[in-house]
Amino acid sequence: MADLSSQAFPVNTPKFWGNEKELVAKCIETGWISSEGPAVKDFEGKLAARCQRRHGIACANGTAALDIAVQALGLGQGDEVILPTFCIISCINQIVRGGSTPVLIDSDDTFNMDVSQIAAKLTPKTKAILCVHTYHFPVDMAPVMALAKERGLKVIEDAAEMIGQTCAGKPCGSFGDISTMSFYPNKHITTGEGGMVLCDDPELAERCRKLRNLCFDPKKRRFVHEELGWNYRMTNLQAALGLGQLEFLDAAVLRKREIGQLYSNLLKGCPGLVLPPDLNKNEKNIYWVYGVELQPSVPADAEEVMRRLADAKVGTRPFFWPMHEQPVFLQMGLFKGLSFPVAERIARKGFYIPSGLALTNEEVTEVARRVRAVMEGLSG
Repeated sequence: MADLSSQAFPVNTPKFWGNEKELVAKCIETGWISSEGPAVKDFEGKLAARCQRRHGIACANGTAALDIAVQALGLGQGDEVILPTFCIISCINQIVRGGSTPVLIDSDDTFNMDVSQIAAKLTPKTKAILCVHTYHFPVDMAPVMALAKERGLKVIEDAAEMIGQTCAGKPCGSFGDISTMSFYPNKHITTGEGGMVLCDDPELAERCRKLRNLCFDPKKRRFVHEELGWNYRMTNLQAALGLGQLEFLDAAVLRKREIGQLYSNLLKGCPGLVLPPDLNKNEKNIYWVYGVELQPSVPADAEEVMRRLADAKVGTRPFFWPMHEQPVFLQMGLFKGLSFPVAERIARKGFYIPSGLALTNEEVTEVARRVRAVMEGLSG
């Protein structure tokens, strides 16, 4: 066994399973490196099929996918969109930029949006609900879908952190009018940067494709535009990498769960830490990251614990910072005076430890040993 006592552990190291290099090399050999290459459509079709969707629209990153989704659904001035306060800022960017009003929901104990609070926030101006699966478990989609059907609302599903996860037996990425994914290096499938929009409606899919490609209209003269879009295309190189990763998605999910369960066994009884559960309402934790929360008795916040772990050469990331506390939105006059206690608590008390697919069991064991040492030091 290697001596890991002096090794530093980054918060994420991606895993390449075997044939990614060959697929990317083929792009270079054939000259197909731009978004025009054949791997893009192949990747779109195969991931859409995996998610039980009819259409996939590959794009530059997960933020681009969300921008396209919001714009494609026609959300704009005067519309209200329900979403969690506890999420990455990408989720809210185009809602605000497009003139819609974001209406925020607090978290539940899974770190997801508390869906029981949605109905009370609906008004005649509500047009859509954005569900964001977070860290460990999917959002409870059944009541969301029922409410959306009853009220005639659009549903956007951000499945970036749940690639390969299921909800009530259906794949994440299959819910609502439109779904989005990210292929950043810490995701279960990575293309370096990259994202995808998934939907079933052919007209909506074509709308997404136009928005992704500067709103070029194939029926009109090239470089003549009647509306604005983005250059949000994915390259053939990225798609080739994604195809190689997609072949091993089941193995990636299995390995994430092995890492999570090993951490839970090693950190059981660790003073001051609330560990993530393995099950929630019969859904298995996918352990996209291994997120922990400090118990109220710990005489420090997450930032202090993370500093101590950095001294021990253990990489960490804080949890998301709530949207209602973001300075940029407060400066715009949004969310003043609002409080969401669960999101505020977990933002201050939560963080995650090294969770990348490339971690070995020996490395997980060493990280857990250092985490336990830091927490025992805090508890005296």
